[in-house]
Amino acid sequence: ELLMLIVRLFAIVAKERITEDERNNLKEFLLIHISHDSISYFIEVFDNEIAQISDHHDLDDTDYETAEYIADWAKVLDICKVINESLTKQQKLVLLLKLIELMLQDGEISERQSNLIFYISEAIHISQRETDLIKLFLTGQDTEDLDYKEILIVDEGSTEHKKKSAHIVSKSLTGMIVVLRIADADTYFIKYLGISNLTLNGNHFRSRKIYVFPTGSIIRGNKIQPIYYSDVVSKFLKEETVNKISFEAKDIYYEFKSGAIGLQNINIAEEEGTLVGIMGASGSGKSTLLSILDGSSKPTQGTVLLNGKDLYKEAESLSGVIGLVPQDDFLIEELSVYQNLYYAARLTFGNHSIDETHALVQSTLKSLGLSETKDLQVGSALDKTISGGQRKRLNIGLELLRKPSVLFVDEPTSGLSSNDSINIMDLLKELSLQGKLIFVVIHQPSSDIFKMFDQLIILDVGGYQVYYGNPVEALVYFKTIVNMVNKDQGACMECGNIKSEQIFNILENKVVNEYGRFTENRRISAEKWNEYFRNKITIPKVEQANEPIKVNQKNPGRIQQLKIFGIRDIRTKLANKQYLFITFLEAPVLALFLGLLIRYYENLNGDSSYSFMNNDNIPVYFFMTVIIALFIGLTLSAEELIKDR
Repeated sequence: ELLMLIVRLFAIVAKERITEDERNNLKEFLLIHISHDSISYFIEVFDNEIAQISDHHDLDDTDYETAEYIADWAKVLDICKVINESLTKQQKLVLLLKLIELMLQDGEISERQSNLIFYISEAIHISQRETDLIKLFLTGQDTEDLDYKEILIVDEGSTEHKKKSAHIVSKSLTGMIVVLRIADADTYFIKYLGISNLTLNGNHFRSRKIYVFPTGSIIRGNKIQPIYYSDVVSKFLKEETVNKISFEAKDIYYEFKSGAIGLQNINIAEEEGTLVGIMGASGSGKSTLLSILDGSSKPTQGTVLLNGKDLYKEAESLSGVIGLVPQDDFLIEELSVYQNLYYAARLTFGNHSIDETHALVQSTLKSLGLSETKDLQVGSALDKTISGGQRKRLNIGLELLRKPSVLFVDEPTSGLSSNDSINIMDLLKELSLQGKLIFVVIHQPSSDIFKMFDQLIILDVGGYQVYYGNPVEALVYFKTIVNMVNKDQGACMECGNIKSEQIFNILENKVVNEYGRFTENRRISAEKWNEYFRNKITIPKVEQANEPIKVNQKNPGRIQQLKIFGIRDIRTKLANKQYLFITFLEAPVLALFLGLLIRYYENLNGDSSYSFMNNDNIPVYFFMTVIIALFIGLTLSAEELIKDR
């Protein structure tokens, strides 16, 4: 039904004489949503609608044309109402772009069509600025027409570049590639104006045709270096970056106390605004690498530099710059979502007033999408009151409060549903787009998650580094080494999905014996994969950032910390009714039981009344009371220490 209404919308805004190019434009839009076999039906509906409009326009009557325009506008409003209820902002932008592209097939837009586009964009809540940008993007043919901050131009660099639009130089590129960014919907459109033979995500990149530029996209050509989605996004966000970051790990070796080798010759070089994935088989050293990069473990050999400062020798000056989200929860189960963040903020920002702390927590909850659950008790992992995805977001939020410039996240999607996993990675991707450098240890991600990463590090058994580069290129890299038939194909040509597990299937491919059974021996050892890596992949160079990174946190004094811990602990205890019940009843019940057990009766002359003076058990009673008091005190203290470790 929705597609039927959209087809009628296309017919209303189209001119009376429909060319084959305009009909093909509609077909391309429909192919996004339906199969090729179903298109003929909708094209027939489109042609019927156009025929009716043409018949009406044969009547040369100005009043009739006005009435017809009003009737058309009423239909448009009804259609737009359904569109608003069914389509996302990105889908509405694609629809508007296709409508304008339809009108421009013969090079001009009539006054009637221009008015319709204005009212349609208003009705589907697309701003006038965004509508104008789409028109400029569709009609612009040179750098002067396209000099806007929402535009990026890729060319060979021979022409002088304007100041407003972003720019990427690609040597040997004929013509130019133009990218439009609609920031509000985080949507990118792309077109090519030239004659070079290019591919976009493995498909032919036709000149003068508009495409959506999704996450993980890659542009290739015979004479040009690949252009990645992350390259484009980073150029748009370069001016928005708050802190300049250079992070380098050089020749990292790590040996365990047992003598086993954890990591061997690891090299990394990254800048701000990057989401880096770390993948590898079990025992390959992923967690070890993470602990070294975040400064919690010192390598046996090698250095880690953050803005030119040694992470281990100058740890004090880098305090507050690095954040770590471990795989296990660091939440106080008895407190609410809001209270967990609030007390973490109070312990981090001693210079903030209570109102400022509340404002910070509210903004963090909003960015995490936890505003609606802020008053719910967190609960334990077994007795859940919030979902696993919400727990993981809250864990990330505890670190985001400090606003670290470099964030390390260990297995953020472990144990989560596919939908929760994507939500978590969307959050991390958004943080990287805000200028943070984020390292994520992840195990066999889905295609959508895999393509979110800007860079990928793959480790093999023994701590060998076997890949470092763009994730979309990883599968092609390994297929090329083993000379597979489809070695040039990284993603599915039809759906664009990437099966990350294929990488490990190639890495760990076993030798087949004479009976056709797999042996325990690998075709290519980890050492050999590392040799390929050192010969084929060059570690990128990063621009050294020497300016200090701004740190927002200021820890409160010891007395203030003691006060905050005390208030938090009291709230924790009051929220745990079972704990209060057991604590308050434990001592009286034990005392009563002990008193009854050692109550003394002196049975003289048939008189069995109680006599305190003659009770020989009183010293024993006091001794046992002291032991019980010590026992209760020690158990409660141990519980507090273990929970608050």
